[in-house]
Amino acid sequence: MLIKDHVFLVTGGSSGLGAACARRLVKGGANVVIADVNEADGTTLAAELGDQAQFVATDVTDEARVETAVNIALSTYNGLHGVINSAGIAIAAKMLSSRGLHSLEAFNRVIQVNLSGTFNVIRLAASAMAFAEPNDMGERGVIINTASVAAYDGQIGQTAYAASKGGIVSMTLPAARELAQFGIRVVTIAPGIFDTPMLAGLPEKARISLGEQVPFPSRLGDPDEYAALAQHIIENTMLNGEVIRLDGAIRMAPR
Repeated sequence: MLIKDHVFLVTGGSSGLGAACARRLVKGGANVVIADVNEADGTTLAAELGDQAQFVATDVTDEARVETAVNIALSTYNGLHGVINSAGIAIAAKMLSSRGLHSLEAFNRVIQVNLSGTFNVIRLAASAMAFAEPNDMGERGVIINTASVAAYDGQIGQTAYAASKGGIVSMTLPAARELAQFGIRVVTIAPGIFDTPMLAGLPEKARISLGEQVPFPSRLGDPDEYAALAQHIIENTMLNGEVIRLDGAIRMAPR
């Protein structure tokens, strides 16, 4: 799969990991649809990237909004060759605490956005790619999902987040097996601690402390390092049905 002259949909593309992917794809000659609920940042990024990018206000849990984003890729850029799913939310809440029980509503919301939202985008994007003209290797598309090391090393207070990301990990292989008949690959990246807006609100001392927990390199991950791996996955056709940890060898402590 080439990047140049191909079309990619990036969910959560207004900031963080998604924005880094959008920038790298456009730099490589791709056209990108940025799908996000953050209209201000998404519009600004699309303006920065020029005619090769378009922002579409998208809630990944909304079937109609995702269909609109997919259709805009098809109508504006005449195709859809890849998806990077980086939309997601996180909460920190213990199941039992002095403040009471973990909210079931909050738990369901994290599952809805992170897991159901990823599934929603996969199925709708795959339906658009499945009957397109394949390349010389028979490939029609590639789908890259975002899990987390929390899927394996979930910390206290991360029950909802870890469950949602664990679901994405478990979904990767069966999705890849099913979509193989259409020449569509499915790969998931499980990043560690990255310098994204999720961490932006932390004091600098706390951010440095988090980075020092990474064995090597002992720092927060750069979103462009995630984007570089996404680019390699796009370009390496043999990568399929796999979950790749991108974490500097960190294994998260219980808290």
